[in-house]
Amino acid sequence: MPDVEIRKIATALEEIYHEGGPRAETPVRRAAALAVIKNPFAGSYVEDVQSFMKDLEPLGLELAQRLVTMLGGDPKVVQGYGKGSIVGAAGEIEHGALWHAPGGYAMRDVLGGAKAIVPSAKKVGAVGTRLDVPITHIDASYVRSHFDSMEVGLNDSPRADELVFVLVMTTGARVHARMGGLAADAIKGEDGLR
Repeated sequence: MPDVEIRKIATALEEIYHEGGPRAETPVRRAAALAVIKNPFAGSYVEDVQSFMKDLEPLGLELAQRLVTMLGGDPKVVQGYGKGSIVGAAGEIEHGALWHAPGGYAMRDVLGGAKAIVPSAKKVGAVGTRLDVPITHIDASYVRSHFDSMEVGLNDSPRADELVFVLVMTTGARVHARMGGLAADAIKGEDGLR
């Protein structure tokens, strides 16, 4: 398979104190890491693309480790996560799906075996395309307080022959979460759902 050719890596960190309600003593932090790489399959249909996932594993680990560092260095503070990809116009949506295993398993590994499925979004788009990356709790997908998203994008990416791969982590629920449902402190942690 081709080498992973990185053009650039970008990161973003948000600290959310309130959204019009009471100010939180400790802000909820959301961090995103984006890697812009050359799409080795751009411009033509290639039947066997799946083996490229293995080549992406080191990139997944690098981005996941950067996120933990951005959030203070302790993986135990991470409560939510998500992933996504933006495919340049000369690619296809399936190229974005290559990120599912390398991105998701990297975060689970770095976080010590998180159980919940890592939610994902992907799309084909032009330079400057934005993506809403879905977020759920790392151990139980049914924890409503952690249903969230983080918008990401870069003004110069993806070029037609590029892929943008994204990982997102958070330190908590939405700052004013009050929609009920399974609470984070009631997670059983058996199946990744509850």
